[in-house]
Amino acid sequence: MDDPVRIMEPVWIPVRGGLKLAARLWIPDGATDERYPAVLEYIPYRTFDRYRALDDRWGKALAAQGIVFARVDIRGSGNSEGLLEDEYLASEQEDACDVIAWLAAQPWCNGAVGMRGISWGGFAALQVAALRPPALKAIVAMCATDSRFRNDAHYVGGLPGLTNLKWAAGFELVMASPPDPAVIGDQWEESWRARLEATPSIAARWLAHDWSDAYWRHGSVGLEPDMIACPVLLVGGWADPYTQSLERVFADLEAPVEAIVGPWGHTYPDLAQPGPGLDWQKEEIRWWRRWLCDCVDDEDVPKLRFFLAETTPAQTGMKELPGHWTAERTWPSPHIREETLHLASGGLSNEPASGGLAYSGTKIVGLATPEWIPYASSELPRDQSEDDARSLVFEFVLDAPRDVVGVPRLRLRLASDKPLAAVAARLCEVDAEGRSWLVSYAILNLCFSNGFDAEPSRLEPGTLYDVELALAPVAHRFDAGARLRLALSDGLWPLTWPAPERATLTFELAGCALHLPVRAYAADQVFPMRLQRGGFSRGEPTLAIDERGGGSAIVTGRWSEWSQEIAATKTVLSGKGPDMELFCDPAEPLRTRWRVSQSSRYRRDAWDCEVRAEIVMSATRTHYIIEERLEAMKNERPLFSRTRRDEIPRRFS
Repeated sequence: MDDPVRIMEPVWIPVRGGLKLAARLWIPDGATDERYPAVLEYIPYRTFDRYRALDDRWGKALAAQGIVFARVDIRGSGNSEGLLEDEYLASEQEDACDVIAWLAAQPWCNGAVGMRGISWGGFAALQVAALRPPALKAIVAMCATDSRFRNDAHYVGGLPGLTNLKWAAGFELVMASPPDPAVIGDQWEESWRARLEATPSIAARWLAHDWSDAYWRHGSVGLEPDMIACPVLLVGGWADPYTQSLERVFADLEAPVEAIVGPWGHTYPDLAQPGPGLDWQKEEIRWWRRWLCDCVDDEDVPKLRFFLAETTPAQTGMKELPGHWTAERTWPSPHIREETLHLASGGLSNEPASGGLAYSGTKIVGLATPEWIPYASSELPRDQSEDDARSLVFEFVLDAPRDVVGVPRLRLRLASDKPLAAVAARLCEVDAEGRSWLVSYAILNLCFSNGFDAEPSRLEPGTLYDVELALAPVAHRFDAGARLRLALSDGLWPLTWPAPERATLTFELAGCALHLPVRAYAADQVFPMRLQRGGFSRGEPTLAIDERGGGSAIVTGRWSEWSQEIAATKTVLSGKGPDMELFCDPAEPLRTRWRVSQSSRYRRDAWDCEVRAEIVMSATRTHYIIEERLEAMKNERPLFSRTRRDEIPRRFS
């Protein structure tokens, strides 16, 4: 049987400034005069080699169903012309509008274009939709966010995150990796050198923007949600922190919105880990047929479909979670009520309390929650008991089952004896063996007590502040007799960077309460979803925690070196990392040090290129220090090397 899909590569798409972007196209192999809708995925992750298998997988699936798939590398990445010098630049979004117009004008296109993507691709879909290119009719945004400062990998609760440094090393490899001479010809080395020279010390740049200023506001579509007019399908996982944006997007967008939230982390629904995953081809093609082909959908699809879990991912080690799929026809849901539990000296209470409690930590809290985005079972939040023992703990035993669905909110009235301080909250379920499993958490830099959209300010020591922490959204079933535990501390390390000196936090209990979104049992009906089992794993890093005398700790993380040959091009890809070495002494926070390194290599015949990035972060009382090293090797000989040291004023953390 003939292949129903025609693949075109390379395809060069012209954009403003006289540049051309490299693309691959999957086109239904039908009649020459037939016209199809097109779906664009627009990311900087090398469609000709590194992402080739994923792109082939999805491109063939779409084209076999009568939908053109276009995978385009952003300018300066892969084989596209130009330079890539940061995330989500205005030029990137303008180029996307040009690509959409080009796709709509092709003789095989019916004029309707959609955008899809996960992570960067999801960001891009939301950001381009806000520009309203005429041919863009709908988007699918997976594991993406509406707020770059509040809810991206750089700052966690307004504090510099470890993920920021790890992503900086990885992103430097994206910006600095070579184009392929088999695609662009003899000028490949000149283009590569230009990329290496243009690659900034991106960690220093991100650290220099320490609040939601104009830099982060660009591309934060939540600031002007009415700009998005096309239908939006939001997809996320409860184990992925980007799910925090769902409630805001639901509340803000007037365009048609649907959402699907599964048990998984930062991954595709059909490659779900933890599972169960979904038959995602069915779901996404239904969406495109409805909005790009004007196909009437007889299926009554609820606004929100989600997985209600009965355990946490850590309890299953990234395997399938017990639970079931259910749905809400509208959101916010009329089936959800708020249950308030007040913080009291004896635990959590149904009645308001009085008096005060103080917390002054002497040991590190957070070693059981090391990663903002856990990709492997070793990176998941582990048994929290040791961290709980170092925290201020409040407990409550449930007299009846509870389905907590939505965003738990914690209101606190507190004072700090230092001008820079944070508060962290962890909501856990304690099992019969006394193990404490993390259900949701949040951390807040108290300089942002007026919210993340306002300019922060240092605290007045001793002054009481009323703050709210929006914990990570959840859909979790607690059985009758379950023991809820709320644990408060002054930070979570190594998730975030510590304050320059340990603070004592004083809580006025009359102003402290936990608000849980509780869903009525009468609303809980199993919603049929086509499941797909067998998730994808990136492997398991070796994570070691060495707690030393005096409370200090060293955390090391190592990924095994990997290698893969791309059958279609005979290119051998390999790499290492991100590896990390982290140190913290709670008695002397200024000794904290993070080191992250990563490498990638491309080989085929006489073409052999490797890029290595290493970033070290430390701090004084007044400045952060970023020491960055970028190296490139050609045929195992040095081609490029740069070492740079930046000092960034330390104002609010």
